Amino acid sequence: MIFNYNLRNYNFRIVLYMLFLSIAGILVLRSASGGDSSVVGKQIMGVSLSFTACIIISFIDYHKIFRFNILIYVGCVVLLIAVLIAGHNSHGATRWLNIFGFTVQPSEFLKVGLIIVLSWYAAKNQERINKPSVLGTAVLLVAFPVGLVLAQPNLSTSIVITIPLIFIIYAAGLSYKWIGGVLAVGIPAGGLFLYLAQYGIVPFLHQYQAQRILAKIFHGSAQYADANSQQDKSIMAIGSGQLWGKGLNNVGVGSVKSGNFVAEDQTDFIFAVIGEELGFVGSMVIISVLALLVFECLLTASRAKDMGGRLVCIGIAVLIGFQGFANIAVATGIFPNTGLPLPFISSGISSLLSIFIGMGIVLNIGLQRKSNNN
Repeated sequence: MIFNYNLRNYNFRIVLYMLFLSIAGILVLRSASGGDSSVVGKQIMGVSLSFTACIIISFIDYHKIFRFNILIYVGCVVLLIAVLIAGHNSHGATRWLNIFGFTVQPSEFLKVGLIIVLSWYAAKNQERINKPSVLGTAVLLVAFPVGLVLAQPNLSTSIVITIPLIFIIYAAGLSYKWIGGVLAVGIPAGGLFLYLAQYGIVPFLHQYQAQRILAKIFHGSAQYADANSQQDKSIMAIGSGQLWGKGLNNVGVGSVKSGNFVAEDQTDFIFAVIGEELGFVGSMVIISVLALLVFECLLTASRAKDMGGRLVCIGIAVLIGFQGFANIAVATGIFPNTGLPLPFISSGISSLLSIFIGMGIVLNIGLQRKSNNN
């Protein structure tokens, strides 16, 4: 039965954290859009739809979701292929698909889809996880859809998708011999990558992507001044907020946001708006609630009754934590300039729905947590 659960195990803290971040996102987005009712209305609709889906999914046994792993995988791959064939192009990238009048970004759903599929696969093969055939199959399962995302091109999302999957395989019992071998190959390969990037001869790296990476490494160079300009303005906006911020909907002459100096301030650089209008205190509140959400996912993982549930929780925790960190790192100039939404806050229904679906599964895993007697 769907509702055959002990509701005392329902993690209402997770629900409150998600609602807090979503409401904060709507308020900040309203300010960033200049009060544009269509933008705000779309975000409210997205939060309402996503939150409803989350609650419904939280009462569906996650083992039943595991049964659809092949369908989830194939569905994600088909949508990604459709994007490359008939997707909507914007700013030189083809990442969106129009379905019945709605704009969908399939790569956002792949983030959670692959976490589900790989968690099921790793749990099923836990005893044999270090066999080359098992690891090789896992790599192929990940490489094909991630390669489709990379072809859009979307390097940053490819990385964000891959990081949680690495942690899932590690948590499933990956041997340190494999880890050492990967590091022994990966570190020199990384150095070679940076060297080749300077000459624009990395096969899968577009020129603008190489420019952004090199601009971060050689930040002081005049050659890359234009590539760093957006991040420099974002840092200026965050710094101008000082301790308490300038207040939401600030339209003062000195507002970096109001002067349209920062592009994509509703999505990739929304943290610049948070920093300017809510200040250091407001920024730390947002970061703290995101950190609490990650902690709750890891706590749920530690209490999960089986390996499959544990791996899903770890994957979702890493996804929220790494993507949130990456978004803020871009806005503060730590990472190269790239396009990633801030979980629960940035504009975008696909991103919202995907992360809420993932959290719905985490809530169900928490509902079925192992008893203290075990």
